[in-house]
Amino acid sequence: MVKILHAKEVSFIWDILNEIPDPEIPVISLVELGVVRGVEWVDTQLQITITPTYSGCPAMRMMEMDIEQSLRKEGITDFKIAMQYHPAWTTDWMSEATKSKLKTYGIAPPQAHTKQRIGVLISDAPTEVACPQCNSVNTKLISEFGSTACKSLMKCNDCLEAFDYFKCI
Repeated sequence: MVKILHAKEVSFIWDILNEIPDPEIPVISLVELGVVRGVEWVDTQLQITITPTYSGCPAMRMMEMDIEQSLRKEGITDFKIAMQYHPAWTTDWMSEATKSKLKTYGIAPPQAHTKQRIGVLISDAPTEVACPQCNSVNTKLISEFGSTACKSLMKCNDCLEAFDYFKCI
């Protein structure tokens, strides 16, 4: 059993976690998504704190299993994964670099100043979501839900490509 005792090992744990891809969007890590909220010791046990992207997110169990597997692969066995619901996860926790990775992957990233929020009527969806393929803002909302509940399905009227828009939460 490996015991992590020094601050430099905290950085090592963050590095491990930053290598774990989001199970639904493998181009970004759990750290980049903002799901990993903390790495600390509670008594002598390593505690990883995570926050779900939304209540009932089906990917959370897979994220927990991936964290557990990655830590065990490094010989770290004395740890606990704690779920933190407050404050609620928000797309504001994504960096511009993460949003850029989403766009390159073909997902329109969340917009900083959109009126759209989970649970808001479709008519309140943002009016200018740029297509990640051709950058046109001549796009339309097809469905409030895309490949996952945290994304909407959009279509570009110029290049005719359908794409996911990561909703602002």
